[in-house]
Amino acid sequence: MDTLEQPNLTRYASLLPDTGEPGFGVYVHWPFCAAKCPYCDFNSHVRHQPVDQERFTAAFLKEMAAMRQLSGPKTVTSVFLGGGTPSLMNPSTVSAILDGIAKEWHMPDGIEITMEANPSSVEAERFRGYRAAGVNRVSLGVQALNDRDLKFLGRLHDVEDALKAIKLARDIFPRMSFDLIYARPKQTVEEWERELREAISYAVDHLSLYQLTIEEGTPFFGLHKMGKLVVPDDDQSALLYEATQEITAAEGMPAYEVSNHARPGAESRHNLTYWRYGDYAGIGPGAHGRLTRGPIKLATATERKPEAWLELVERDGHGVLDQEQLGYDEQADELLLMGLRLTEGVDLARWQQLSGRDPDPKREEFLLEHGFIERIGNSRIRCTPSGMLILDSVVADLAC
Repeated sequence: MDTLEQPNLTRYASLLPDTGEPGFGVYVHWPFCAAKCPYCDFNSHVRHQPVDQERFTAAFLKEMAAMRQLSGPKTVTSVFLGGGTPSLMNPSTVSAILDGIAKEWHMPDGIEITMEANPSSVEAERFRGYRAAGVNRVSLGVQALNDRDLKFLGRLHDVEDALKAIKLARDIFPRMSFDLIYARPKQTVEEWERELREAISYAVDHLSLYQLTIEEGTPFFGLHKMGKLVVPDDDQSALLYEATQEITAAEGMPAYEVSNHARPGAESRHNLTYWRYGDYAGIGPGAHGRLTRGPIKLATATERKPEAWLELVERDGHGVLDQEQLGYDEQADELLLMGLRLTEGVDLARWQQLSGRDPDPKREEFLLEHGFIERIGNSRIRCTPSGMLILDSVVADLAC
């Protein structure tokens, strides 16, 4: 397989540096895909007729105005166009959405603006149009680097398409990431190590590496239940995870979150906002948000079905179906759940301020003695690599 030329890393200087603060993000959900992948339980929908992009754009702008009323004035630190397949949007649609965000909130130059894209929907002209609209980071859903597994995963692209998309992204955008799924049926550690090293040779600065999970409601779930789809057991999955950590660290792209790896300074700012438990406005069908209002944090969720969401927004000005007020205890639990995914860990003072208490000494001592967590000075606590393997249990212990 042909190798790709190394990019010019000096282009990265145009993005603002990470301040370490949670920040305020804006997430916009484009719910449409060309095809539904058999493992996917995201809010994505296939439409066989062209989507009325002008009508949806107008609805996005309406819902932004409603979210601005909830959030109050904010400085945006990142924007994420997710989906679905946002690269099915016209560049003019992306431009209008970004202009709308800048109208509702303060959006400084140099913030991270990410778009998800599938290699099968990548065209150079469209990529240049997205870049002209303001997108400065693209996240490609590559998922595998061999055609056999791409077909198994239901992807519409092959490896040749993936490499073309990676090269285009590297040529056009200051930053680029791509996703891979591992722990696929019959995948050996040696096969994954080769594929991962190949991926690192292509990736500029960031990789998202996810273990295949069987989600209820997906075609894979039915096949798995019937015994027709067998995924690696827990021991094999652990070996694959450990190989992932070792190789990425050795290649200068260590994990900064359970499934995300980056060269220093190239971490996803938007996802850090989630994991640092910052505020974010969720716009579009099925989008979620977290907006602080005094002592409470408001959790928002919109209608998932695109056409139903569209009608709600046109009638009411927004598609929000659920607004839950999270008190301090709930916020403290969410802070732990999100923050312990990060290698930087959780700010204990912030958790103590929200929860009104210290961690249970006996539970903390147990986790420390067994090597599942560690203290970073007196101010932070984080999971060890062993703790990351049982993250949910660690969170449950500390939250009690």
